Parts: sequence; C-alpha cells; structure tokens
Amino acid sequence: MQPPERLFAAGAAHAAMAMPPGNRQMTVGLFGGSFNPPHPGHRLVAETALKRLGLSRIWWIVTPGNPLKDHGILRPLGERVAMARAMASPARMDVTAFEARYKVRFTADMVALVRARRPELRIVWVMGADSMATFHRWQEWQRIAEMVPIAVVDRPGATFAALASPFARRYDFARIPQERASILPYRQAPAWTFLFGPRDATSSTRLRGEAVMPS
Repeated sequence: MQPPERLFAAGAAHAAMAMPPGNRQMTVGLFGGSFNPPHPGHRLVAETALKRLGLSRIWWIVTPGNPLKDHGILRPLGERVAMARAMASPARMDVTAFEARYKVRFTADMVALVRARRPELRIVWVMGADSMATFHRWQEWQRIAEMVPIAVVDRPGATFAALASPFARRYDFARIPQERASILPYRQAPAWTFLFGPRDATSSTRLRGEAVMPS
C-alpha cells in the first residue's frame, strides 16, 4: 500500500493532511465521510449545520476509507480531497485528510484525536440522517455519542429510519429541540439535535452509478 503522501500531487500532501488550526473562541463542526464523490447534498448538510448551529467553521474530513463501505470503488484520497475542496465553500469550510496522517481508522479515535490536539475547540459531530440510521453499526458508536455533541441534518428518505434508530432511542433524553440548536456546541455530551429543512436527494452511490452507465 502506498504511503498517504503519495496519493497527493507534489507539494499538496502537507496542507491536505494537516489538522486545521483553531482557538478557544471557535465552534467547529466535524463532517467526516468518504466523499466518493462529494455532491451538493454534502454541501447542503454542511451549510445547514453552519447556519443553524452558529458554527465558526466546519471541517470536511475526507477519510482514507470507510470500514462499512466497499473500498474497491473508492477513488484515490488526493482526488477526493480535491473534489471536496471544489464543492465546499472556502469562506467557512476547511477540507482535510488528517486521518491518513495519524493513521486513524475509526470515527471514535478521530474525535478523541481532535480533542487531544485541539482541546480549546468546542466541537460538534455533523452527519446526515442517512448516516444516523446506521450509526449503531459504527465502531464504538456510544463512545462517540458520549464524547461529542451530534447534529443530524435531515436527508431525503432517511427521516423515519433515523428518528427510529437505536441511537435516537438510546439518547432520546439528550435530544435538543432544533429551535435551540445554537446551544449544542456548548452542551456536554451526550447531546444531539435533528435539523429539518431543505433537502437534496443527490447521493454518492447514485453518482457513481451514473458515471459507469453508457451514454
């Protein structure tokens, strides 16, 4: 397997694999995924979290590989970072692949790493409702829920499954009404909110299928 640095164009690896800076005045959303490829639905989730939670910034964390997904169709990390940068708004969003640098595989370990290296930040884990529906399959999902507040943004076709999921049932007592979502970054975990609003039906799976279909 190639070293992570080899997956980027010359001179681009250092910036892509660095953890973004931060200070104690900042509230930051951690938005992780394969982004294979990134699409407008991802951007809508990020923008919704930024606005509704009043975040300073949101980090698009491009993972080397999702353990729950097929790596055989995974595009190179450097390519996915470049595509995410093209999709994300540069004004308040950072795109990073620091998980590859630190050889972090699971979200729980990544969140712990951010807390250790950026202890002054107030962080929130951001995910779409489609991810929440299967969150209970993630490695140490309860550890994640009890380390960091979580913001869930609605996605087409995923509302019911998300709100009926083991995560939603287990942590029903910790749910914050979306009307008070701006307090989430300042709450101690477990704490979460579900954000309804505009939705985009684009999915990475569908885009990959369209890419291989004959014209």
